[in-house]
Parts: sequence; C-alpha cells; structure tokens
Amino acid sequence: MNLIWIFPNCGIHYDKRGTATNAIPPPQYSLDTTVLRIPTLSDAEVKSFNDDGFVVLRGGFDETEAALLQRWTTELSARPEEPGKHWVYHETSLRGDGSDLINRIENMTPFHEGFAALAENLRPSVGQLLGEEAVLFKDKINFKMPGGDGFKPHQDSQAGWDAYADFYITVMVCIDNATIENGCLELARGGGKTLVGKSWEPLTEKETADMEFVPCPTAPGDIIYFDCYVPHSSEPNLTDKTRRMYFGTYNRLSDGDHLAQYFADKHANYPPDIERQAGKEYVYRV
Repeated sequence: MNLIWIFPNCGIHYDKRGTATNAIPPPQYSLDTTVLRIPTLSDAEVKSFNDDGFVVLRGGFDETEAALLQRWTTELSARPEEPGKHWVYHETSLRGDGSDLINRIENMTPFHEGFAALAENLRPSVGQLLGEEAVLFKDKINFKMPGGDGFKPHQDSQAGWDAYADFYITVMVCIDNATIENGCLELARGGGKTLVGKSWEPLTEKETADMEFVPCPTAPGDIIYFDCYVPHSSEPNLTDKTRRMYFGTYNRLSDGDHLAQYFADKHANYPPDIERQAGKEYVYRV
C-alpha cells in the first residue's frame, strides 16, 4: 500500500473571538491514497476548461469508489455535532412540515481521513488546469435533502474570496445521482474571467439576462471542474431522494495557503449551528 503521512493545514482551533490559534497541533493521519484513484485530464479536457471555464469528467471515480464516497458522507453526517469538529449547517424543509435538514457540512478534511485523501487526490488534476501546484482553500458537502433549497445564480468570487487570492478552481464530485428534478448543478458560459455581479450578493436578473444556465445532471463518481467566475446555480430538491455533492476549492500554491485563515474568518462571521450565540442573527449571503 502507498501510505503517506498527512499533516492537515486545516486542523483549526479557535479562541472566543473566532481567531485561529496553534495552541493544539492538528491531528496526524496515515492515509492509503490507493483507496481512490488520482483523476487526470486529457489535453482536450484542459482546452475545454480554458475555453468555457468548466469541464465535466464523466466517471472520474468508478462505482466502487463512488460507493465509498457515499458511505463516508453518511458516516460523517451521523457523527454528533460538537464544537471544534466538522461544521454542520441546517435548513428548514421547503415542504412546509417544519423538518430540520442538514444543508451542508464544511471543514471535514482534518476530521475524516477519507475526505482528506479525496482532497489530496484531486490536487494534481487541479494543478493541470492551474499550470502549477494547487493547494486546498476550502471544502464542503452540499446535502440538498428532500425539501432542501437551491442556490441562486452567483459567481464564487462574489463571496469575498479575492481577499485571499485572485483565482480559484472548484471541483464538484457527485455523490448521489443529480437530476434536473432534484436540483443538479446548472452552469452558464459567458462569465469570462471577470466579476459580473457585486460582492456578497447573488447575480441579478439583469446581470443574467443574456446567460443560459444549462442543467448538468451527473452520476455518482462524475466530476465537474469550474473556475470562480463561472455563473452557476441549482434548483430546490422537491423529490424524495437526497442529492449530495462534494466541493473542494483550490488556489495556486504560489498565491499562498489560506485555508486556516479562511475558516477562521468564516467562523467569526458565520459559524456552524452548534457554535452560534443564542439570540444573534446570522445571515447567509452568497
């Protein structure tokens, strides 16, 4: 087996102000990186990404690997929510029954060996697109359970990421079948390499008037790479099946490793549900 030692750069600990500290060293993981393959992109796929800002890699992971990702996701969601662990965010079902749903889980890498391996094994293919070594910026799983809401059209760069680096690539790995009915990812060409909308606000109807958002149904194991300027959205899931997707976002290593600072800043403004102050309102923007 190909065993490596990983010292996650995201084993973050916070003081009362939400500032990351190094008082406790991050955990050390021994990972078998052969559990998941390392996806690679062809020259044609790299060109397609450069032309359109995104590319779809069908069957990036096979059925066995996809089943493993499903098991890891179920395992992670079943873990208790505790301060200082992975971050769980909830939402209320759109079905009108008041059901509490998991909306997404973030900051998994330091707390789950499998997702740490996944993030590591995606880095080389992102490096192909960046033209240099990539480093993980953030990670999350969007759950979109039955009754889960969608996301309004937006560019990822609208979320204030330019405070850390100027360019990012996000890798979506499909965990469950994503269909038009359950809210698959929808992508639009035409964003170019510029910010179309305003920071911290979804794109407006005027800004998207000339854009065509094309649904991109995916099967478990499919991968979509898209840059931070590609407009994208998704519809609510009003079916009876959950639609889970993993998202790992990377920047050029030459632009710095910002993962710890990103999560520290987010913790100060939009912490996971289990760590929120009673009576304080928290608003999700983009």
